[in-house]
Amino acid sequence: MYGAIVGDIIGSAYESNPTKDKHFPLFTAGSTFTDDTVMTIAIAHALSAYDETEDLHYFRCAVVKHMIDLGNRYPDRGYGHMFARWLDSADHIPYGSFGNGSAMRVSPVAWYASSLMQAEALAEASADVTHNHPEGIRGAKAIAAAVYMARKGKTKSQIRAYIEANYYTLDFTLDSIRENFTFSDTCQDTVPVAIVAFLDSTSFEDAIRCAISVGGDTDTIGCMTGAIAEAFYGIPDNILETALSRLDDDLRAEVDDLALYLE
Repeated sequence: MYGAIVGDIIGSAYESNPTKDKHFPLFTAGSTFTDDTVMTIAIAHALSAYDETEDLHYFRCAVVKHMIDLGNRYPDRGYGHMFARWLDSADHIPYGSFGNGSAMRVSPVAWYASSLMQAEALAEASADVTHNHPEGIRGAKAIAAAVYMARKGKTKSQIRAYIEANYYTLDFTLDSIRENFTFSDTCQDTVPVAIVAFLDSTSFEDAIRCAISVGGDTDTIGCMTGAIAEAFYGIPDNILETALSRLDDDLRAEVDDLALYLE
């Protein structure tokens, strides 16, 4: 979960000011948490409900509850138009989205899960309360699978092979797409890029630099890449502490408590 938050905060400064180079300041005056962080924390909260019941329906209900609660506590964090309408609606019905909101928030399920199958099932349940389009579900499951496999010590070759066999073709490099890559917030356009950014990296910091250097939806690509990179490499203390200092006190306390719960 920390990796997703770090990637979100670092990427936040470059969405409106993109760079196509890996040599950029990790943190600027504009580095802040966005909806990616808020909704990741909501999913982590919801896992306590699943822990009590092991009931996916109850987990879905808890996901809705906590996303509404945190979304209303932090209303100006860059939510997409459709999700913002969902937050304000009376019935909170899924709206068929294939946006990458489902994949940006999913990483806590991979730290909770005791098997790859459970990680993917929880990922689908966390997605389909809003993003019930097959592509929205696929994006969430792919990120959860990559995080889970990295957490369990699988090699990059094993992670690549599993994602390609079950989710996306990863037959490109960042260098081959960087120049012409433009903004998209769909799972199908951003999740493969986030995974390749991790696969092409040499360290946690390098993974974040790879992700941000592509441009586009940098906070969310950074969030997804950071989630996988944390599980594979860990996070340097100085980067983690600088990122967490950008949270308010309440959110910082919640993040630290939830991270201990997910260990």
